[in-house]
Amino acid sequence: MLRTRNPVQALSASDRDSALEVCSRDLAANVFVAARLLEGALQTQPGTVLGHKEGGRLQSLCWSSANLVPVEATDESLGWFSERVRRWRRHCASILGPQEQVTELWRQLEPTWGPARAVRSNQPLMSMTTLPSSRGVELDERVRPATEDEVDLVMPAAAHMFEGEIGYPPYTGSGAAYRSALLALIDRGHTFVVIEDGAVVFKADVGSVALGCAQIQGVWLAPHLRGQGLATALMASVVEQVMTTRARWVTLYVNDFNASARATYEKVGFVEVGSFSTVLL
Repeated sequence: MLRTRNPVQALSASDRDSALEVCSRDLAANVFVAARLLEGALQTQPGTVLGHKEGGRLQSLCWSSANLVPVEATDESLGWFSERVRRWRRHCASILGPQEQVTELWRQLEPTWGPARAVRSNQPLMSMTTLPSSRGVELDERVRPATEDEVDLVMPAAAHMFEGEIGYPPYTGSGAAYRSALLALIDRGHTFVVIEDGAVVFKADVGSVALGCAQIQGVWLAPHLRGQGLATALMASVVEQVMTTRARWVTLYVNDFNASARATYEKVGFVEVGSFSTVLL
């Protein structure tokens, strides 16, 4: 590519509607960035949303904070995005998003950023729009939104899930910042739990909600309860509540090697609609 002036620019509040239009082209894949836009990131976190324009029209985006998340990016725009963020390695913990875009972005960044800790190259993106109950799926009536005074019960479960998924704990030393992040989810009614004997034994979070679509993340079941056939009804209850209170379109993505989770989601009613990749740095 002929390296002239990089056409990628940090977007401003005036770009919000056009950026949302870009996200809406494949909302199941782009709901994370769409949600950040609706939450006001262009005002509160200037510089975190990069945009590539052609002929004055916004064509693609890249969320550029602790995570890099490309949105509707072509090979050309990925080249410009990679050039723009090449010096940001120490600020970035992961690259995630649609498989082809992440693969190409990482191909361009790896020579200067060095090896990844892990590459999850195929993470099925799953989606559903019908209530689990309408499909005859049993709901676990114990599942409910967590309350603010339960944040210290949620924290050990969330940390256990994070370390099992990512490979290192979510914090060292003081957990105040991590606790605050969990409390923010709880305050919005985005964390669902089952509590038994004073401990969280199941949890799931709504990580993003935008334009009628919600994405579930952070699904965790206590180890001593796994393998007992409980997960389908638990997850179905989360989906049912999300669909009836937040968005009728629910998505998630899962590691391809997690056969039990994939089977659970399929029983709930999710179908595969794409593939994500995650590069852990």
